[in-house]
Amino acid sequence: MMYLRIFLGIVSVFVVVGCVPKSTMRCPNTSNTTSQAVYKATMRPYSVKGQYYTPEIPQKREKMYGISSWYGPNFHGKCTSNGEKYNMYARTAAHKTLPMDTIVRVKNLENGKSTVVRINDRGPFVKGRIIDCSYRAGKELGLDKTGIAKVEIEVLKTKYNKTKQHPIALSPASTDIKRDKVGVQIGAFRSYKGALAYKNRFKNRYKPYYPVIYDTIDKIDRTRLYRVVLRGFSSQDDASRFKEETMGML
Repeated sequence: MMYLRIFLGIVSVFVVVGCVPKSTMRCPNTSNTTSQAVYKATMRPYSVKGQYYTPEIPQKREKMYGISSWYGPNFHGKCTSNGEKYNMYARTAAHKTLPMDTIVRVKNLENGKSTVVRINDRGPFVKGRIIDCSYRAGKELGLDKTGIAKVEIEVLKTKYNKTKQHPIALSPASTDIKRDKVGVQIGAFRSYKGALAYKNRFKNRYKPYYPVIYDTIDKIDRTRLYRVVLRGFSSQDDASRFKEETMGML
């Protein structure tokens, strides 16, 4: 199983640990909490095996569904994506887009067992899997017997608790535009390349507005969807006026 090992923050630290064999590597984070600098760094978009991921701050009590797996002895003692040492006996987990130190409840939908974990790593980069639990958390869910299982993930707490920063992708036909996050969706794609091409197409067309790509999960079929949203509107009226005047020409 492949994991994204990101040693972000201080360049000198990366240079020192980057050439040391993983078995002897010293993890830069010894506090088991993520510094603000590393937190911001791990929120940047990244790609693994040609697949693009965009970390986002979730809404409180947001729920996600997918397949959970677990990882243990082969990674015990090695560095996680936030720079701390992975402890297979702690209640932690890897997720592709949730912020570091997010606290989530994982419920096994096949046996009803649940546990609470802290996100400190990126992964799992296996198709169909949504979270990778530590050995202890996996055992509490019964994954030590089944290997994988369908789970429900519920967000309990984020590091900075800034739920207002959760990206909101709005339909062009929607009138539910929040004043603190005004945006107009101009496209949605299954592939990142398609969304990127569309973003570049509208990059300088409607200044001062600008396009942004949001990596989201379709609420109906739970598949990944890349939404292109035009941002920079000063108010709800500004966005509504833009839709009325230009949406027919997109």
